[in-house]
Amino acid sequence: MRALLSVSDKSGIVEFAQGLEKMGWEIISTGG
Repeated sequence: MRALLSVSDKSGIVEFAQGLEKMGWEIISTGG
């Protein structure tokens, strides 16, 4: 599975993405 993360407020995004990765998600991030 893949997750595309695009947020304006990045607080907590690292922990959120790490949790998704632990569940087997592939993280796709936009630049910026």
